[in-house]
Amino acid sequence: MNTTLPEGIALAKGLNEALKGKTPNCDVIIGTPFTHLASVVAAVDTKKIGVAAENCADQEKGAYTGEVSAAMVASTGAKYVIIGHSERRKYYHETSEILKTKVKLALANGLTPIFCIGEVLEEREAGKHFEVVDTQVKDALFDLSAEDFSKLILAYEPVWAIGTGKTATDDQAEEIHAHVRATLAAKYGKQIADDCTILYGGSCNAGNAKALFAKPDVDGGLIGGASLSVEKFMPIIEAFDK
Repeated sequence: MNTTLPEGIALAKGLNEALKGKTPNCDVIIGTPFTHLASVVAAVDTKKIGVAAENCADQEKGAYTGEVSAAMVASTGAKYVIIGHSERRKYYHETSEILKTKVKLALANGLTPIFCIGEVLEEREAGKHFEVVDTQVKDALFDLSAEDFSKLILAYEPVWAIGTGKTATDDQAEEIHAHVRATLAAKYGKQIADDCTILYGGSCNAGNAKALFAKPDVDGGLIGGASLSVEKFMPIIEAFDK
């Protein structure tokens, strides 16, 4: 919940300008508040910068005042939607059943879900991090066909490392990304697991991005505070050299 509409458009235009004449080694997607979506889509070169909503409703349409449906998101020209972010789970009590519905509605409307998983500090300290992410993936996503699952992006966010200044080490990130990939392979086969993009999100910044992205199972980042200025975000984009 950052930036007013004019601020958000200025940020998007600034990133668009910074990427002019450059061909990054990764896809670049910016997630904006609902109020910004259509304006940001119009402000950027969508061949170079994808646009994501930060959430969508778990209902198709109707008497759900204040909610924004997947169809509404898609109608703005946005192509992606973040689903299951740790803050949505924590503050708005979004369960796996709710998230399962959101994923299916997103897919039905041609959106690519960026589905977030991750453990809190108590779960990490109790050694339950593998169990937690497995449950989050299986309960919300394993009803999907292989074809539909292959349209998703996953994002692992250790909740204890978000906005705290703590970061999972690159080895910790690789360990859990590799574990998730093995879980996917057991369900959908090695090819789909290998092809699945798994992002790391947890205080990723210009200082640690290169080491994180160098790990074989870390396919990019879900960037928080460091994406709120072009000067901080561009070095992260440039750190990706796979």
